[in-house]
Amino acid sequence: MRIYFMGICGTAMGNAALLVRAAGHEVLGADSGVYPPMSTVLAAAGISLHEGYDPARLEKLAPDLVVIGNAMSRGNPEVEWLLAGRAIPFTSLPALLHDHILARRDNIVVCGTHGKTTTTAMTAFLLRENGCDPGFLIGGVPQDPPVGNHLGAPADPFVIEGDEYDSAFFDKRSKFIHYAPRVAILNNLEFDHADIFRDLADVKRTFTHLTRLVPGNGAIVFNGDDANLCEVVEKVTWCKILGVGTGENNFVRIADFSEDADGISFTLLWNGAEWTKIRMATPGLYNARNAAMAAVATALSLGGAKPPAESQALVFPNNFGLTGGFAPPKESLHIAGPFARFRGVKRRQETLVATPALTVVEDFGHHPTAIAETLKSFRNRFPGATLTAVFEPRSNTARTRALQDDFAATLVFADEVYLGPVNRAEKLSADERFDTAAVIQQLAARDIRAGAFSSNIALLEKLTAATLPADPSNPRAVIFFSNGSFDGIIAKYAKAAA
Repeated sequence: MRIYFMGICGTAMGNAALLVRAAGHEVLGADSGVYPPMSTVLAAAGISLHEGYDPARLEKLAPDLVVIGNAMSRGNPEVEWLLAGRAIPFTSLPALLHDHILARRDNIVVCGTHGKTTTTAMTAFLLRENGCDPGFLIGGVPQDPPVGNHLGAPADPFVIEGDEYDSAFFDKRSKFIHYAPRVAILNNLEFDHADIFRDLADVKRTFTHLTRLVPGNGAIVFNGDDANLCEVVEKVTWCKILGVGTGENNFVRIADFSEDADGISFTLLWNGAEWTKIRMATPGLYNARNAAMAAVATALSLGGAKPPAESQALVFPNNFGLTGGFAPPKESLHIAGPFARFRGVKRRQETLVATPALTVVEDFGHHPTAIAETLKSFRNRFPGATLTAVFEPRSNTARTRALQDDFAATLVFADEVYLGPVNRAEKLSADERFDTAAVIQQLAARDIRAGAFSSNIALLEKLTAATLPADPSNPRAVIFFSNGSFDGIIAKYAKAAA
């Protein structure tokens, strides 16, 4: 089949295009401003790339199927041509993945407001380290495994990041509804994507729909410390569920957690008994939970944990475990060793500069809870250092006032804060736009040094003047939070600091 991707240079679209090509299809595509790094990877794979969107060119190329990315909308000339003529069938990316990759695989679908990319990478890495050849699609650039997509062996699991965002302009269901989970990992659940969901209840509803797709011989691995997820799974009776977390009610519990400059360590308890001890460089309690989720999903997928005789699991109000429990995973399952080697994902707490005087970190954080957890972790990693948080209000939710007070409450975990300008501010009215001045006032009331800037260049100039050259007598950790490019200032600051 000859398949044409609209918006092919996006991380998800590009990796999916590579998967589809590996599955034996001819792939080509277009994007506006064909750009690296994905354009370089795609071209190296022999995929034809076209600049911009041209209906006449599309008609001449005559693909068998067009995949419309969720960044495409009405008004795009190729979209309008496809709708008007109906000469070529089209689909969404999630639907394509289901039909051509996932429909006949045992899929591990990793979902949640935070931690999806890291947990997906962890799960794929663990499966590989245990002699499996899983397929996977990771919504970022992992260091382990060394690529973001792989078709894998048809008989082995497929691990995919399950985004709750919508599928396409013509399909407003969450992407993960298409992904046919055998094992669903539910990391956490909070309100986000204010452009898609009305409120928290709306987000819970889509997660509930996902749970209904898990078959009777599947399982849900969920964060038992998250009250919203407990509410989502409390009526699930059709498949096994395993709560994971620090609370006593969890079937798999994280105990003895500690963190220092070199990383984190903790013990995993399986139904109250010690399973394994883990030491890893990836920071934070949130990553301990991500690792625990990945370990449990790996054990289930490889048959490393034996289910009880009962065909169904019942959920008890105060014990989100399994009727009769699961036998502990096989001793032959490798968990601790792989995690000790796991190097993480680029742009997820990625250290760019590390000297005794200055540490510079780039993080994809764009939700208050994720930023708060990262800053708390950095307090443990860099005791005594000045924590400087540099935040760009960029995501479709962060650039609005929907979570503005939560961001203000989160940023107090830093010693000083630099706020970049609201991304695409002109597209929001003044009363709905993130108010950087108001946040600065809230931080000042908590004695947090803070400043807001009209441009990212002005922010960079001020930050550079205030923090460079680094002073060994006053060590500092500078953490950039953005789910976008931050106008390139992160790399510029790191270069100046190196």
